[in-house]
Amino acid sequence: MSEREQLMSEREREQPWAEIAAGYAFDGPALDLGALLWGGTCHPDAQVRIPLPMLNRHGLVAGATGTGKTKTLQLIAEQLSANGVPVFLADIKGDVSGISAPGADGEKVRERAGQVGQEWAATGFPCEFYGLGGTGPGSVPSPGIPIRATVTSFGPVLLSKVLQLNQTQEQSLGLIFHYADSKGLELVDLKDLRAVVAFLVSDTGKAELKGIGGLSTVTAGVILRAITAFEQQGAGAFFGEPEFDTAEFLRTSPDDGRGIVSVLELAAVQDKPQLFSTFLMWLLADLYGDLPEVGDVDKPKLVFFFDEAHLLFNGASKAFLESITQTVRLIRSKGVGVFFVTQTPKDVPGDVLAQLGNRVQHALRAFTPDDAKALKATVRTFPNSAYDLEEVLTGLGTGEAVITVLSEKGAPTPVAATRLRAPQSLMAPIPAAELEAAVKGSPLYGRYAEAVDRESAYEKLTAEQQEAEAEALRAAERVAAEKEAARAPRAGSRQKEEPSLAQQVVGSGLFKSLARSVGTQLGREISRSIFGTAKRRR
Repeated sequence: MSEREQLMSEREREQPWAEIAAGYAFDGPALDLGALLWGGTCHPDAQVRIPLPMLNRHGLVAGATGTGKTKTLQLIAEQLSANGVPVFLADIKGDVSGISAPGADGEKVRERAGQVGQEWAATGFPCEFYGLGGTGPGSVPSPGIPIRATVTSFGPVLLSKVLQLNQTQEQSLGLIFHYADSKGLELVDLKDLRAVVAFLVSDTGKAELKGIGGLSTVTAGVILRAITAFEQQGAGAFFGEPEFDTAEFLRTSPDDGRGIVSVLELAAVQDKPQLFSTFLMWLLADLYGDLPEVGDVDKPKLVFFFDEAHLLFNGASKAFLESITQTVRLIRSKGVGVFFVTQTPKDVPGDVLAQLGNRVQHALRAFTPDDAKALKATVRTFPNSAYDLEEVLTGLGTGEAVITVLSEKGAPTPVAATRLRAPQSLMAPIPAAELEAAVKGSPLYGRYAEAVDRESAYEKLTAEQQEAEAEALRAAERVAAEKEAARAPRAGSRQKEEPSLAQQVVGSGLFKSLARSVGTQLGREISRSIFGTAKRRR
């Protein structure tokens, strides 16, 4: 075989992975995810990347537990921050706080860096740490700057998801919100909502809703019980003021221009998935409502990682799913990218999944028939591939993934099995004392730490009720006084007048005795006549 034939043969053998690698050779700024895997070999010269401008086209990070999803988030977040892009991460297990500290060098890290062609250097990134609600009585202890929302801004659709209301109860809750808005009754916290519900099923409140449908006493009772149970879980502190301004997530470091990584610490509420997943959706919806349209940008204003995404969609109402779909579809034009993090693509509704152009799929396991079905469904969501994806996805190791992203032109890149880079920050939580010091040293802590309880619906309705009771008492006192005044002149005139002779006779004891005797005899005669016991006349 000639040298030329040998060269052609080599090119033919390397052609499959070379074509894949060419699909990731972008000209503009991009994030480096790792090196291409083909035939069990890692090719450090074939880098798998994602264009920075495409990060606002949304994405999915999926995979079985323990396959490395969290470290993938950390890797992407680091590079976004380094490129001046702010990041939001939800830390459900409490192990993401290490992104603020330089990573620990070691043999495994150096080995991974060598395999994927990475120049690894221990680096920490600027972070802010947040927690849901406050630390006052009844709240769930959570380290971080408190994030609160008012009930009004949270809205009936999201609140119905948290309270686990059915469609009819959700519609009734919407009616309650409408009434409160129309009457200027601000729903700041849960006691405001409870006060409005109680008022609307009172005699006075029922008349208020006659023109717009009314509120069933049974439905109101269900809503009130749900609110009470929610508060007993310590979740009441998540609603109140000062309400968090989601624009805080869009900041960059004043020192070096790196994007600030906002880490929401959720370990204390990980047993309340309905709560934290819905709160994440509120944060995203609030951003959507506040940000202006910017169209396509050189880099995103924010990339938002939505962890444990399946919890958001479980048991979701039609209205809730429609709200999510609309938010995800339109928020891209406001410069925000959203990455959903879950186990399999089937956890995400089709209308949402269709909008996720960037995909990082870690290993899947096929131990059960349901697992095998999920594996086949996952394979069908990828473009045509040179890989046997069912085989590859079940054979990937920890820190490896199958990737396809959108190119600079917006077209899907070839599917690439990839060995991912190692994060440069600490792949473990920072000590609790360091976390607390970071929280209290933040310029935002003084702004949000202390809850404020100002006049709102509860105080207004309570004041109105007290005024109504006081007015009723004053009215009763006026009526009593008027009656007393009316009786006083008559009593005085009787005392001044002398009784007549007839009055004196009628008032005598003899007259009264005679009258009783005649009355008794007359009564007997009448009774006999009525009941048929009267004697016959002779």
